Amino acid sequence: MANNNENKVRSSEIELKDRLVAINRVTKVTKGGRHFSFAAIVVVGNEDGIVGHGLGKANEVTEAITKAIDEGKKNLISVPVFKGTIPHEQESTFGGARVFMKPASSGTGVIAGGAMRAVLESAGVKNVLAKSKGSPNPHNVVKATILALSELRDPMTIAQTRGVKLENVFNG
Repeated sequence: MANNNENKVRSSEIELKDRLVAINRVTKVTKGGRHFSFAAIVVVGNEDGIVGHGLGKANEVTEAITKAIDEGKKNLISVPVFKGTIPHEQESTFGGARVFMKPASSGTGVIAGGAMRAVLESAGVKNVLAKSKGSPNPHNVVKATILALSELRDPMTIAQTRGVKLENVFNG
């Protein structure tokens, strides 16, 4: 498992785009009646190897989205995108959600479902085969996808760890 501290990125110098994954209306029943509020989950990324997610809760939808974007900017990680795809297969779970990602050849596109697609596109992955299994809860799917992306290792890191040249990583 990768150390998350080495993948953290600062958001101050990066141009980030945000994607709304889900909005949930939450009802609290009090003796005075029903009180409605909103929870929004947003994925932010620069579409070039940096991605993060955030959850915002507020009484108004726009305020919840703004809070989620601010939270997402605090949780950025760096993703090794290699020739427009991920460097190797990766599987991850979070709660009841299980995700599986596999590198794809150029021209394949992002083959993934809703919440996973938002995360992968925000990270800048252009070609990938991905499957979401288990719970379809968007919160857990987003967190499982980000966890899987944070555990990816680029070929340079693997070459340094093994103490071999970069060309030998793919051959041996």
